[in-house]
Amino acid sequence: MKNLQPNLCIALCLIVTLVSAQESMELTAKDSIVKSSWVAGLGINIVEDTATPFGDTFLKIKDTWNTVPYPSSISIARNFSNGLGIKAVGSYNKYKVGKLIDGQINMAERDYYAIDGMVSYDLNKIFGETGWFDPFLQAGAGYSSIGDIGRTTGNAGFGFNTWFNDTWGLNFNTMGKWGLKEGDTRQIQHSAGVVYRFGVEKELSKKGEEHLALIEAMKKEQQRVQDSTDAADRAKELAKRMAEEQEASRLAAAEKDRIEAENKRRAQIENEIKNLGKIYFAFNSSTLNSESKSTLTQLATLMEATPTITLEVASYTDSRGPASYNLALSERRVKSTIDYLLEKGLSQDRLVPKAYGETNLVNECDDNTPCSETKHKMNRRSEFVVMRFLAN
Repeated sequence: MKNLQPNLCIALCLIVTLVSAQESMELTAKDSIVKSSWVAGLGINIVEDTATPFGDTFLKIKDTWNTVPYPSSISIARNFSNGLGIKAVGSYNKYKVGKLIDGQINMAERDYYAIDGMVSYDLNKIFGETGWFDPFLQAGAGYSSIGDIGRTTGNAGFGFNTWFNDTWGLNFNTMGKWGLKEGDTRQIQHSAGVVYRFGVEKELSKKGEEHLALIEAMKKEQQRVQDSTDAADRAKELAKRMAEEQEASRLAAAEKDRIEAENKRRAQIENEIKNLGKIYFAFNSSTLNSESKSTLTQLATLMEATPTITLEVASYTDSRGPASYNLALSERRVKSTIDYLLEKGLSQDRLVPKAYGETNLVNECDDNTPCSETKHKMNRRSEFVVMRFLAN
């Protein structure tokens, strides 16, 4: 008893601490960092192609920078968990008249195309993750076409991404491009644009792992206290659930028996109606003959004995004559059929008339197939389908 009291106090203190610091019970975006991802970018690029771009002309933007007033750079990159990344960039620009190009004033406008491939390294792997600021170094090679004159370059530079969230951010970078062929000049290419990150894989930061360990310890203690106080309630709930399951099983069995009985009764009634057969009409007639009336009388008797069924009464014609006329004829046939059943005491709401004209022939006797009168008669019919059945 003496040992129980200190343990209980410790447990209560932990619970109070848990309630007062509820936010610490959940990991947040600050606890995780991007492990690897794809990054697509779209932006503008600026090319400085003086003979000595890092010389005294470096800050003479008006004289040396070439750009176009619309998106002119597209990139795709894959960044890996070890900090390395690979990147491909395509860019377009124009060398403007009057700009300093290769140490001389440019006299004719020239198109600039470039494709570059780089390997990058995320400097956060050295300085620590910030979650929103990603500086990097990059190096690689590329090919530039300037006024249809190409040059292969070795590239090196730096840049950074700033992330607004896990998906969207901005990219800024500068890259020096040295011509590999003797006599080629050096270029500087700057770019800025929007980047979209996808295929993101995340992992916990060091602080996130510590936070997770704390959460798991608190939850474990909370669960231990909860388990020790509600064991009896769980047993009671288990007994209640077992009783409910037994009752549900009994009701399910009863419902199954009821449905089986209902289906059996429905099948019996449908079979009795089927055995009565169809009623047939003379050519171009909607008048019931004595045989049809006898069949309908038996049908009315059967329906009176089973007041929970509703029938579709469907009437048809053979294929001879215009389709519009045959449709009207089938409407007269279904009316005479239903009128007779109404005379026998059935209510209108238990009979659903359907007139189909010369559609749904029961044999091959269409407009293109000659048939005997006996075969044509098989299509001049009214038939009955159970639409609704309710058990007594």
